[in-house]
Amino acid sequence: MEKNSKQKRGVKGEEEEKGPHAVCLPMAAQGHLNPMMVLATFLHSHGYVVTFIHTHFDRSRILHSSGSEALRDTETFRYASFPDGLPPSDITGNRHIPNLCKSLHTTAFEPFLELLRRIDDEGPRVSLVLWDGINSFGGQAAEELGIPNVMVWTASASGLLSYLYFPDFVSRGIFPLKDEACLSNEYLKSIKVDWIPGMEGITLKEVPGLIRTTDSNDIMFNFVKDEVMNAHKANSIFINTFEDLELQALSSMASILPCPIYPIGPLSLLHDCQPPSPPNLFKDNSNNNCMQWLKQREANSVVYVNFGSIINLTLETFREFAWGLVESEKYVLWVIRKDLIAGGMEEWPEELKKVVGEKLFVAEWCPQREVLLSESVGMFVTHCGWNSVLEGIGGGVTMACWPAFAEQVTNCYYVCEKWRVGMEIGEEVKREEVRKVVVEMMEGEEGKEMRKRVVELKEKACKAVEDGGSSWLNLNYKLLLL
Repeated sequence: MEKNSKQKRGVKGEEEEKGPHAVCLPMAAQGHLNPMMVLATFLHSHGYVVTFIHTHFDRSRILHSSGSEALRDTETFRYASFPDGLPPSDITGNRHIPNLCKSLHTTAFEPFLELLRRIDDEGPRVSLVLWDGINSFGGQAAEELGIPNVMVWTASASGLLSYLYFPDFVSRGIFPLKDEACLSNEYLKSIKVDWIPGMEGITLKEVPGLIRTTDSNDIMFNFVKDEVMNAHKANSIFINTFEDLELQALSSMASILPCPIYPIGPLSLLHDCQPPSPPNLFKDNSNNNCMQWLKQREANSVVYVNFGSIINLTLETFREFAWGLVESEKYVLWVIRKDLIAGGMEEWPEELKKVVGEKLFVAEWCPQREVLLSESVGMFVTHCGWNSVLEGIGGGVTMACWPAFAEQVTNCYYVCEKWRVGMEIGEEVKREEVRKVVVEMMEGEEGKEMRKRVVELKEKACKAVEDGGSSWLNLNYKLLLL
């Protein structure tokens, strides 16, 4: 192992027969579960026994949404869970994210340590713990038991690099923001952040949105700031990105962190390692109808819309998006979670009902990776979560970006300004802007140039994970040899 690892323990008699044993600990959120499950499947396909960890709450959600088969143990792939420290809540919706983060940060170490000790005692002995970069208690527990461990960062390298400089925003007096007026885009754009190597040219607007608060005790800012500092203690860091996409950010981190950093993505393009039944926190009632609907559409004719698993829209924002999409006169596949609209929506607004089922197909959930690989999809309206960005690139699909949370704003900047494969939709959504963006990206000259650039990125992404590619080498000659 790399730095900080304790000496390996003795091996129980059965371990040599069953193979090495990896414990995978993702953050309790859909966007973190997916890439960690791909890594778990990769390790399992190379002879590892795998134990995949959920919180009790997420385990209940998956059983509710997908049935018992989704978490069925086999001899070599098992599931276990531990408490997140929060009281019971509706298993059809998300935990309150700030409360979840605070609870895990303050209560999770002891129950996870006991779980890890039990898993290790039951055998085969645990030979590697993979812990999510904002689940540092996982690394601490592994160190306590002398188990080799690595940090897995499932978001962008530029996002992690930004977070590593969060203490500097405090020491420079930028955080917390002085007053509400500092939350305006005009102010945020006026503050140049020219002191983060590898991210030259950004302003405060492009820094992860957790910084946009006047509260020095803001839970999310302080949680992420404290958690990512553990990257300085990690033995090694594996990041779901690829060199040709984020080389500057990766090189910058390599200069400030003492451990090796390995890009291993896009994990969504490891086609042989996609789990047949991925852990889904949301009930999929589509019966794959969305894929059947897509197959009936012409190439590049569909606008795919999905704002991820966490963010909410106001009813007014939802209406503006809906009308802008309808007025673009394009085919639209829109994923609308049960809890997407803040306060809920019993049914579609009366004036929009008539368009549902004509050019607009609505699904509560869908297999996004497969959707974006479909030749029918011409563009992607997204919140710019990192999985979505990588899956968009992996499908060669341009993106209309409406970021809302954390490093989504940073990802949006890279998509639109650095890689130039997308366009940003203003924070205050207006139907006419939505219509114009969709039409330009689907029909206009700028849209055509974006498609050429995103196809070039797709080719580089595919090359990275193919035999001999940079990410392939890191997976096969770094991760597997730990």
